[in-house]
Amino acid sequence: METRKQRFKRLGNKRVNNVLNQLRILGNLFNKSYYDYNDNDINKIFRAVEHQLKITKGKFYGRHEKFKL
Repeated sequence: METRKQRFKRLGNKRVNNVLNQLRILGNLFNKSYYDYNDNDINKIFRAVEHQLKITKGKFYGRHEKFKL
C-alpha cells in the first residue's frame, strides 16, 4: 500500500517532469525561421505561464487567488 508521501513523490515527479518537458517544447518556438512572432506575443505567453505558476504556488501556501481583470 502506497503512503500519502509516496503518492505525492510519485505524482510530483511525473507532473513536474511533464511541465518541464512542455516548457522545453514551448522553447522550440523561438526559431524565427519557422515562426513569426513579436515581443507582444512573447509577453502574452510568459505572463500566462507566470500567472499560472503564481496561482499554483499559492495553493501550496494556502493563498487562493481569484481571477480579476
